[in-house]
Amino acid sequence: MDPPAITEEAVSAAVDAALTAICVSETSADLKAVRAEHVGEFSPLARLNALMRTVPGDQKAVAGKLLGQAKGRVSAAFTARETAIGEAEATAQLAAETVDVTAAASAWKPGARHPISLLTERASDVFVAMGWEVAEGPELESEWFNFDGLNFDEDHPARAMQDTFFVEPTDAHLVLRTQTSPVQLRALLSRELPVYVVAPGRVFRTDELDATHTPVFHQIEGIAIDTGLTMAHLRGTLDHFVQALFGPEAKVRLRPNYFPFTEPSAELDVWHPTFKDGARWIEWGGCGMVHANVLRAAGIDPEVYSGFAFGVGVERALMFRNDVKDMHDMVEGDTRFSQQYGMTI
Repeated sequence: MDPPAITEEAVSAAVDAALTAICVSETSADLKAVRAEHVGEFSPLARLNALMRTVPGDQKAVAGKLLGQAKGRVSAAFTARETAIGEAEATAQLAAETVDVTAAASAWKPGARHPISLLTERASDVFVAMGWEVAEGPELESEWFNFDGLNFDEDHPARAMQDTFFVEPTDAHLVLRTQTSPVQLRALLSRELPVYVVAPGRVFRTDELDATHTPVFHQIEGIAIDTGLTMAHLRGTLDHFVQALFGPEAKVRLRPNYFPFTEPSAELDVWHPTFKDGARWIEWGGCGMVHANVLRAAGIDPEVYSGFAFGVGVERALMFRNDVKDMHDMVEGDTRFSQQYGMTI
């Protein structure tokens, strides 16, 4: 096969192909590919130019002029298209990056839900998965629901002004609830038996704010009333609860104690296997079998029904579960504290 010759037809074909490719290019990337294909060292025009060494001497001037004009047309078209595309892309980039320097700065910053809310919901979900109900009640509570109906004597220390927020006038017998136990009592009065209810919520006590105490904090309490319930059912429920929150190696320890609304009563300790300073027992809350007087206050026959109850502090759980050292971090409203937890805990 004879090699291609430098003819007007061959040169015109190469020029037409190059000009067409340049014309349809829309981006700098497209134009870069056109340069390699129609202007580079392996392009048709470059291959034709390489044939100049085979052209007879008396024809070199004509062939050289033909190729020179062809390369000039392609180069001029390429430069013009390159300029046009560059200007169009620069204009588009400026439009996309336009900033209104006269606009006020945005004060919005991404936030996150408070870890107390997240941990409360996670704890509640554990009981919902077991078939329990979540109940709520008023934070401004009747003294009867907060104390009398829960078997607190009239002279019990918790009823004193130094422990409880009483609302004036005091003869109205209204208090800011000191625990979410009134929700349990309300649940017994408003539901058919059996009852399995967990009651998360905010409570109030006259404590000074320091590293481990706050006058406003959160509890999650539970009560189960049915026939045949024993301390064994309480222990099994609490074991499942702590394992769901602290891991499969967590377990509970019950130490005898006294609470007016349960008998027998126990302090609830948690074996925390992943505690930062090493696995250890941590006191968390209280529990026990519901006192017969509480059942009678709700109109329930203690000879037929029995039940258990428990209560734990959410802030305390957050402190030893997530290594929070100071209660101030939970109440000061610094969004950086919540942001480190995101939407899970």
